[in-house]
Amino acid sequence: MSPDQGFPANASAAPDASEQPKLRADLLLISDMVEKASRVLDIGCEDGALLEYLGREKQVTGRGIELSQAGVNACVARGLSVIQGDADTDLVNYPDDAFDYAVLSQTLQAVRAPHLVLQQLARIGQRAIVSFPNFGYWKVRRRLLLRGRMPVTKVLPDQWYETPNIHLCTIRDFLILCEELNIEVEKSLILDESGRVTMARSLWLANLVGQQAIFLLRRKA
Repeated sequence: MSPDQGFPANASAAPDASEQPKLRADLLLISDMVEKASRVLDIGCEDGALLEYLGREKQVTGRGIELSQAGVNACVARGLSVIQGDADTDLVNYPDDAFDYAVLSQTLQAVRAPHLVLQQLARIGQRAIVSFPNFGYWKVRRRLLLRGRMPVTKVLPDQWYETPNIHLCTIRDFLILCEELNIEVEKSLILDESGRVTMARSLWLANLVGQQAIFLLRRKA
């Protein structure tokens, strides 16, 4: 099955982030994918905002991994169970199906080996939730085409020489990688520049108008 054929029909079925309590748009949508009282590992959890929200609103048992010491300190100050660690090297230490959900939000593009990290997510969690900026977004294409320069957008705010992102991809690239790794897409959400879910009905359109994407994944049987 090609990525175009496998693009989920429910891609636009999600609550409006503007109607939710205040939290970053993609994190709110990720929280909607998580079942109550589940076990969650948040990789690259930053200041722990998602883990805190899930603990309060959905009574999850949450754990986190964060690379920066400042992020770990912020999480500990919130009373969260978070350790300092690197997604590229430390996920191998977790057993299979240790969590109901393994979350990687806006971090995939910053790791050294995205394909290996994605494999680990699908192994550690019964489901994985991944969000990332879409390098196929039309404003990114326009800047490259007309100005010949690396894009700077709301979700890609840094100049090329200071960005932490080292493996940018498009939505199509990500779906092809999932196929190669035998990972199934259960649900996809395509977000526009305002963080709202778009009504894109095809992969071609989603790859053009989506500034970022969120995917609910699991290993194929």
